[in-house]
Amino acid sequence: MCFRFAKIQMPAEEKIIRSLVKTAVECYASGFSDRHLSALDDPDGTINMKIHNVFIAALGPEIQYYTALCRSLDSSLGNMLEKLAVNIAEQSYSVSKNVEGKLFEEQTQIIATLLESYKSHRKTPTVQDYQTLRSNTFRKSAEKRHDSDYYLVDKDTNEHILIELKIGGDLDNKKSRSEKEAVLEQFAILSNNLPQGTPIKIYFATAYNRFGEDKPWNQSRVKQFFADEELLIGKDFWNLICKSSNGYEIVRSTLQASMRQFIKEYRIEEEFRYSARNYQHVWYKVYQIIIGQSYDKG
Repeated sequence: MCFRFAKIQMPAEEKIIRSLVKTAVECYASGFSDRHLSALDDPDGTINMKIHNVFIAALGPEIQYYTALCRSLDSSLGNMLEKLAVNIAEQSYSVSKNVEGKLFEEQTQIIATLLESYKSHRKTPTVQDYQTLRSNTFRKSAEKRHDSDYYLVDKDTNEHILIELKIGGDLDNKKSRSEKEAVLEQFAILSNNLPQGTPIKIYFATAYNRFGEDKPWNQSRVKQFFADEELLIGKDFWNLICKSSNGYEIVRSTLQASMRQFIKEYRIEEEFRYSARNYQHVWYKVYQIIIGQSYDKG
């Protein structure tokens, strides 16, 4: 997807984004380490509560604990990226986390009919499908509130942007439908709240392309409910959030450089050769790698 953003021309703006990314990585790494180290001997701790899959346990303790840490890393990293995107967006947009106002019964019916047509493959999604929600002839309404991943208002153009973000974008059919329903209801509420003709756009976004950046994004279950022009996949998401055609590269390169500070000069794989009874040494080593501190096996 192509946006008409100019590359960031003011070094100060790029510096702010890089600073936000670096701070986010540092806080994430430190918090992740402290949280897991403090619960190392707690049977209800973060890692110890993730090791009870008997089928993975059959592969051995090293793999058992390694996969538990990977799941914890994946989850907490996703939370960090979501918060980082909000902080970056606030530099160029007014950012809200909810939409509330009137939703008319006729709008609810239009949305239900659209979703059913997508589900049965009678219709391929387009942006034009839901413009009828902007009619001013509806009568019976009720107040409704929706939590939103990102409700952005462009400070320069007054464009209103609704984004549902899923870090990797791997949704099943039911979840895709519910995501589209939620964002369409938010679109309808904004249409009722804002002056006629105010630009409103909706998007489904991912923080990265799980098929590889610059490769086709072929998540058919999502595309069954979202049009191609409603997708912000990886690079497109970060470019919009940064309001720059170079936004993704700024975020990616800074994140990569910051992460390297925490893993350089170490080989994690070698530490997993320890026996199961010494697994705590393994985890302590991994924790220290994350925050970039030295480690002595003792």
